[in-house]
Amino acid sequence: MDFKIELIFVPVSDVDRAKHFYADQLGFNVDYDQTVSDEIRFVQITPPGSACSIAFGKGLTEMPVGSQRGVQMVIDDADAAREQLIANGVDASEVEDLAWGRFVTFEDPDGNRWTLQQMPVRG
Repeated sequence: MDFKIELIFVPVSDVDRAKHFYADQLGFNVDYDQTVSDEIRFVQITPPGSACSIAFGKGLTEMPVGSQRGVQMVIDDADAAREQLIANGVDASEVEDLAWGRFVTFEDPDGNRWTLQQMPVRG
């Protein structure tokens, strides 16, 4: 049996600001933006090339705003990814070289932290 992670919730304080950050600054694809009621709004966004989406909105999670810390995305080139983030106004860390990959971190406007990993050459 497969167990596929396909949606991760990200706690945000301002849905429109988060949507702008993820869609316009990071270039993620907006899949859904649905206001269900005065208490519920659901936004689903998918990083290019990913089978897993993120969701945020109003009335979706009990996690404290800015508490998401453990999500990591794999990229092809850490230097190019960092340059793209900086060019789009995202405050990204320097590239960190470790034995298990090259890493760049950044935070969304609410402080949710993301890690990008360029996998090491294998073989």
